[in-house]
Amino acid sequence: MHDLAGGAPLTTLHVWSVPPRAVPAALLRMATDRRPLRRTPGLSFAKLLGTGSGRTFTVRDADPRTWALLSVWDDEAAATSPAVVRRWRRLADEEWSVRLRPLSARGRWAGREPFGRPTPQRWDGPVAAVTRARLALRKAPRFWRAVPPVSADLHAGAGLLYALGIGEAPVGLQGTFSVWDSAASLNGFAYDRAAHTEAIRRTAEERWYAEELFARFAVLSAEGTVAGRDPLAREHP
Repeated sequence: MHDLAGGAPLTTLHVWSVPPRAVPAALLRMATDRRPLRRTPGLSFAKLLGTGSGRTFTVRDADPRTWALLSVWDDEAAATSPAVVRRWRRLADEEWSVRLRPLSARGRWAGREPFGRPTPQRWDGPVAAVTRARLALRKAPRFWRAVPPVSADLHAGAGLLYALGIGEAPVGLQGTFSVWDSAASLNGFAYDRAAHTEAIRRTAEERWYAEELFARFAVLSAEGTVAGRDPLAREHP
């Protein structure tokens, strides 16, 4: 893979699986680790996230044993392992982390543009996508009815290496993180699959979201495992 250009902002995602006995401690960390993150030098944006299958975006998707941290760093030098990450590692029985460089981004997350406005550029390696939305609750029933066909299409997508539902709350603040073997595979899902293009049309027409963000990243490197495997291993048979 290529590497990050010196001095460019760096995005990281950590995904932790915890044993059942550690679930209460993980819930406590979700409540108490936000302030230490805000005090971390060189960290411009961070979100502690619950995870799930992303198949319905309701509470029944939630996975209480899997948690994540999405971070945006001023540069690679700043992206050391902060105390919050080290504490989560002590809870976890498995960890996967990935380093990302923004390729394109539009929209806002909590009123901010955390990945900036990168100039679109070509990338020949695997790519990741982050979608995040704040659901307009009065539109929720129609949104939830529309999700299953898109989710099924996503998980059947050619070139999909990994997909994870992410959220800041059980309902209303949700998104997806996905990794694809190439930009062409991601484009094929985004623009050539009927279920997804119909969802895009309905999103604009019915205004499901009060706030939304879509971002695409170059996958620079990854380490660790999820469910016992490296999601990028299909790149290297």
